[in-house]
Amino acid sequence: MMYEVPTPDAAVTQGDLFTQCPIVEVRAVEGADSEIEVLKGFGSVVELTQACDLAQGKVTHVVAARIAAAALLVESGVLKDQQVRNQIRRHQVYGWYFLPADSCLPAWQESLVDLRNLITLPLTMLGHLAAAGCRVGRLCSPYREHLSKHFADTYARIGLPEPYTTEP
Repeated sequence: MMYEVPTPDAAVTQGDLFTQCPIVEVRAVEGADSEIEVLKGFGSVVELTQACDLAQGKVTHVVAARIAAAALLVESGVLKDQQVRNQIRRHQVYGWYFLPADSCLPAWQESLVDLRNLITLPLTMLGHLAAAGCRVGRLCSPYREHLSKHFADTYARIGLPEPYTTEP
């Protein structure tokens, strides 16, 4: 089983999936050197902060990543269908994590976690969202740990300037 549905009063933990989460995004205005625009809206996110830090009360804010429906990303030209089907579903692309649809979460569709689009949120806000019914599910072990490793690998890779030379 990949997902479970926690009760509304269950503590927020790593791998929790939320919809209708407030999101604020700051972008540079295209063509302007130092102008920015602030976009406010709502979206789906997955909580990424380590479960042990949450359980021990070590954090007041958490890191979350945005989630988008795979079909929407393909439709809008962000990704190609073949790339989603052949590489991202197999977790071979850094920065994207595939979340399949599952009968356990009837309204959930195939989605992608954008690990390069992170936000920081107050932990109390996620608690309020959970109580309001906006926590739609939770990743079960070992999928939660797999996502955590993929997140770490996305940011911990060491880029080498060029491939090693080899002898024939």
